[in-house]
Amino acid sequence: MAVLELPQWTALAPALILAGTALVLFLIDSIDPHSTNRTLLAGTAIVGSLASLAVAVWYLAAGVGATGIENYGIIQIMDGQFVVDQLALYFMIIIAIVTALVSVASHDYLRDHTYQAEYYSLVVLAATGMSMMAASNSLVTIFIALELTSLPSYALVAILKDNRGSVEAGLKYFLIGALSSAIFVYGVSLVYGATGSLQLTDIAANLGDASEMGGLLGLGILMLIGGIAFKTASVPFHFWAPEAYEGAPAPISAFLSSASKAAGFVLAFRVFTTAFPIDATTDVIGVDWTLAFVILAIVTMTVGNFAAATQENVKRMLAYSSIGHAGYVLIGLAALSAEGGELVMGAAMMHLLVYGFMNTGAFLFVGLAEHWGVGRTFEDYNGLSQQAPFASAAMAIFMFSLAGLPPFGGFWSKYFLYTETLNAAADSTILLAVAAALVVNSVLSLYYYSRLVKALWIEEPILDRDRLTQPTGLYAAIIAAAVMTVLILPAFGPIADAATEAAAAVVV
Repeated sequence: MAVLELPQWTALAPALILAGTALVLFLIDSIDPHSTNRTLLAGTAIVGSLASLAVAVWYLAAGVGATGIENYGIIQIMDGQFVVDQLALYFMIIIAIVTALVSVASHDYLRDHTYQAEYYSLVVLAATGMSMMAASNSLVTIFIALELTSLPSYALVAILKDNRGSVEAGLKYFLIGALSSAIFVYGVSLVYGATGSLQLTDIAANLGDASEMGGLLGLGILMLIGGIAFKTASVPFHFWAPEAYEGAPAPISAFLSSASKAAGFVLAFRVFTTAFPIDATTDVIGVDWTLAFVILAIVTMTVGNFAAATQENVKRMLAYSSIGHAGYVLIGLAALSAEGGELVMGAAMMHLLVYGFMNTGAFLFVGLAEHWGVGRTFEDYNGLSQQAPFASAAMAIFMFSLAGLPPFGGFWSKYFLYTETLNAAADSTILLAVAAALVVNSVLSLYYYSRLVKALWIEEPILDRDRLTQPTGLYAAIIAAAVMTVLILPAFGPIADAATEAAAAVVV
């Protein structure tokens, strides 16, 4: 009950805590601009992200944003510009988890790097934008949160100023990001022109009056899909991902491929379930918009997995793998027109939570290898388990979980996604093709994931390595992610319930 006695704006506390943490980091930097106190800087970011996580979990457990519970319900802020419901809280939890893991790992990764205060400030600012994006209920606040996420991300990719690859990746990321932002905001203007509103619920209410502007609205929706495709690294706006992930510091690659992807999908889920109800939108534009996501899902997972299978660079393999996983999550939108579509969307949300642990951990292992001076190719990882058995065991867990093998969390999330898609296919036969693509691509992914495990555990080293250091922060983040990837399986019941309830509450 204490939650309800607070002012309404405190419902945004998970995001506001992150914003306050960023301001504290700016203050530390202003007092001591040349500070290299990694413990203070990393500790501040870790405490802020864990506090955000704790508040989000508390709100979710207390029933904030739930429907059908006495004295609790969805909280609207600023006349509905922001909404705190179970969908928002669920994704705030994912974002806070990834931010905490990345902050822990960065303590050791940034040992010899400059601009450390700026680094942590940008990470937390980007996380703030992602959390605000989860709660945004207007195309205006969505765009502002999107830019608050994107601008720090561009700087983080290029923060290794002495590394040509980092600067080049940052520039490419910025140029493609600017193009996608222009496409998105133009789509916003077209939707406003057709419906006369920017708030998502009002857009849905005004669709009946937009019958004469079906073409304008359809083009606006298509452009919104393009902007979202960039944020989620979906085809055809995926070209930035391999370059950005390879050139960026490994913790930032983990951050972008996990937290940023989750933020992009919560944006997609909220916009298309709230603003564009399928039947009403189809009557206006003449086309079921879920068909676009059917195509995107199949093409994205196929392109991502086939490209990953051809890579020799481990980091690029993980980058293309993340594109493939974006295709899996897109199934949640592709199935919304079928009966039981909210269950498919809930399964996609479950996969995003598990993905936050296993994918972040995989990129952090690459960061550990970079810390040791290990090369970038599969051969460079040969025999690494002989000197780093615990970290290599964690990486094997991440790889098998990403491939969807039991008994790891990735198996259960993919199983739910596949079975719910099959159930929905009884009402929409085109989903059979989506389910088949999911199976085929998961089998293909096992090839390149197991290839890295083989290099770590079976192949002999190609050269003698010196004794490897054991950086505490990187090890702690990797082991924590591995433990959660395993332990999340027996705890999947509450996760499935939370995801399913959040999806069912927003699907119209």
